[in-house]
Amino acid sequence: MASTLDTEPEDPTTGTPPNAGTQTGASIAISDVTVAYDSPDGADTPIDAVRDATLEISAGSIVALLGPSGCGKTSLLRAVAGLERPRTGSITIGGRVVSDSHTWMQPERRNVGMVFQDGALFPHLTVAQNITFGLRGSANKMSKRARTKQVEEMLHLVDLDEFGDRLPGTLSGGQQQRVALARSLAPQPSVLLLDEPFSALDAALRLQLRAEVARIVRRIDVTTIFVTHDQDEAFVLGDQVAVLRDGRIEQVGTPDDLYRRPNTRWVAGFVGEANLIRGRFDSAVDGATPHEHVGEPNNTSGVQPNSLVANTLLGPVPLSTEQGRAHGDVEVLVRPEQVELRPGDCALITDVEYYGHDVRYELQLNDGSILAARATSSELYENGDRVCVRFSGGPTEAWPTAGSAHSCRPLPTDFRIG
Repeated sequence: MASTLDTEPEDPTTGTPPNAGTQTGASIAISDVTVAYDSPDGADTPIDAVRDATLEISAGSIVALLGPSGCGKTSLLRAVAGLERPRTGSITIGGRVVSDSHTWMQPERRNVGMVFQDGALFPHLTVAQNITFGLRGSANKMSKRARTKQVEEMLHLVDLDEFGDRLPGTLSGGQQQRVALARSLAPQPSVLLLDEPFSALDAALRLQLRAEVARIVRRIDVTTIFVTHDQDEAFVLGDQVAVLRDGRIEQVGTPDDLYRRPNTRWVAGFVGEANLIRGRFDSAVDGATPHEHVGEPNNTSGVQPNSLVANTLLGPVPLSTEQGRAHGDVEVLVRPEQVELRPGDCALITDVEYYGHDVRYELQLNDGSILAARATSSELYENGDRVCVRFSGGPTEAWPTAGSAHSCRPLPTDFRIG
């Protein structure tokens, strides 16, 4: 078992440890981690919740674990916290091994703070007492005066200065989550773990609170991992996003990487709406072979000379160089906002969804294919209108063909794999 952390001496004038008021995030290395549970029917074979997960997290960064229900994201978070012991693999926090085949560090000794989905506040304790409770057992032992000062600082940090004497039951859901955050940050952890902390809040409050949490964790520079099934939440908060499916990490990258350069069809459909258009790969636009299309005639929008292209129903579509291996018949990723609409006779608008800032259209092309498009609301089309369509965007991804062209909306948040 790991040795006990040393306690820093207090400043004799303030009764505060020298590092109080500052917070430094720790790097995290997750290597080949598998988390498994015993089968509920008593079978000898355990059920893998997380399979061979490997993830490197830089100190001070914010990482989202994104995936549908049952994908293993919470199990991985709990393994980092020390609430689950992996069957295999290792976890290192700040250069110290906290879990491997020979080492197991107890949760309270990992210098990790955790905020649960429901906040888990003590209803009989005041807000200040709840935050003080988070300081008990802290590696940085504090005097009573130092604890009081730390609680005051935490209340100020989460903008609840006047709420110290209130009971949790008198607070709104958002205020309760801010108290839970303050309690987790009070011991000055090097890592903060958040398990879907906004999911129980209404939409407007969720947007407000996630912005506040982002401001707080960036201000104090604590390494943060949070679990979510909400793509918008992951993209807004995460410096990096790890997408999980069926216990495995499918892809890790910046929000822009995941959206523009997904590794697989599944990731493409999970992190946003995706049109998968049939096409044929050609090595360069100058040597492209003719391919019948129903889009705007002679459209080469976004295609540079000698670039990799796929000839599609929308005309030539530029491909990223990484996807040059997808020769022959391919499915090309076209996001709805990359479909440009113009007056014409190439497609029939069959559905219109107005969102204010933009409009989503569903189109039936002349060959029967279904396509989704998004456009600003400055020029509106109606159900039954006929339009011409063309690709308008930069290089995109393609995969060997697996079927006909179709549009797929993001998977529902309660979608379960396996």
